[in-house]
Amino acid sequence: MVRLSALSPAARIVVVALAGIIVVAGAYALWLVAGPGPMDFASGHRAARSTTNATEMSFAGVPAELANADLIARGEYLARAADCSACHTTENGQAYAGGRAFVLPFGTLYSTNITPDKETGIGNYSDADFLRAVREGAAPGGRRLYPAMPYPSYTYMTDADALAIKAYLFSLPAVQVTQATNTLAFPFNQRWLMALWSAVLSPDKRFAVNSEHSAQWNRGAYLAEAMAHCGECHTPRTLAFSIDNRRKFAGFKQAGWRAYNITADRETGIGGWSSQQVAEYVSHGHTHGRGAAGGPMGEAVDQSLRYLTPGDVEALVTYLKTVPPIVSHDLPAVKDVPAPALHSEGLTVAVDPRGKQIFEGACVSCHGWSGLSPVLERATFVGARAVNDPSAVNVVQVVLAGTNRTGGNMPAFGAAYSDVEVAAVANYVTARFGSRASSVTRRMSGNCGRKHPIDLRREFHEGR
Repeated sequence: MVRLSALSPAARIVVVALAGIIVVAGAYALWLVAGPGPMDFASGHRAARSTTNATEMSFAGVPAELANADLIARGEYLARAADCSACHTTENGQAYAGGRAFVLPFGTLYSTNITPDKETGIGNYSDADFLRAVREGAAPGGRRLYPAMPYPSYTYMTDADALAIKAYLFSLPAVQVTQATNTLAFPFNQRWLMALWSAVLSPDKRFAVNSEHSAQWNRGAYLAEAMAHCGECHTPRTLAFSIDNRRKFAGFKQAGWRAYNITADRETGIGGWSSQQVAEYVSHGHTHGRGAAGGPMGEAVDQSLRYLTPGDVEALVTYLKTVPPIVSHDLPAVKDVPAPALHSEGLTVAVDPRGKQIFEGACVSCHGWSGLSPVLERATFVGARAVNDPSAVNVVQVVLAGTNRTGGNMPAFGAAYSDVEVAAVANYVTARFGSRASSVTRRMSGNCGRKHPIDLRREFHEGR
């Protein structure tokens, strides 16, 4: 072994620098592995499921209304609670046949066919195969799944619930499709690396009851973490792309949309919302004075959350309201009063006049000059977080792609207006109806976390 003292000064510097890098990398890896689980914020003793304690027995399965339903009906409810359709069904495509594109910073990933087709779907999966795929991210034959499939959350699901979902999926028509080819850049296209990622960063353990909390709280925790996987969108990621539960539910940009803070912070989270408001938003995708859901959250409501029973919604809200507050420092407090009814009033900053012209021609008939919609409650801007977000991420997304919601749509204007015009109307909307104006430009930089300018339409419309 060569002694450090025997090396030249330059060589010693290199060795010390490499050692420092190894120590820092090791410390960071330990920090990731030792990070808290999704429910560790709550004090109390956790135990594996018991067959003797009523509180522990009630967290999983279907609600009382479906207690006598057959296995397939129970599986359908649970598949909806787990929001399987949103990822595995394309727009106007066949249910659960896959093919939905997920545009990531390092390429595009396509969801798989989970109908019972034996050649292109999961028709040959045994119960054990299905459990491993759903909870460990490992398909038959050793093929690893990417964590775009939320198995780090589904890992908390019970055997019975996962297999009920399998029974429902196997009751559907088998659809034969050709799987689209992923276009991930190296090294992300190396699936075997996912085995290492999962071994370090995916817990592979079942839900444990917190005995110091009620049955309702535990049911809500199970729905939020094992089923609806709220943290997959609303919790920031670490550099290793694992969920950072140190900032649980503090908000994160996902699929080009911003999933906002849903902690108990009163100004930038949902701490100022009543339980009824949270329940209405979960069930309907909007509530008076708080705006409406769009993008992935709108899909989650329409394809999943609106099917939950009132009791399950109440349990979910009970759990959410206990998540500790975290402040989103880049978000101002929401402006909760209407703008002036006269179009000539209401602006305190100078914006591109084209924004007002576009709003008057395409938007005011639904949204109103005051932000109080004359036609549809969910089109009201007053109190909406999106128009009070200075990055205007979700405002731009809605203008470009519209919304396709149950009970009312907003048309897409991406083909009708240039990037400059889209930026102008987004800035006008936030300046008029929000508490702080945005400064979106055709060539974005800071808003999207990139060092170099990028094209607005590419950044927002493709969901990067």
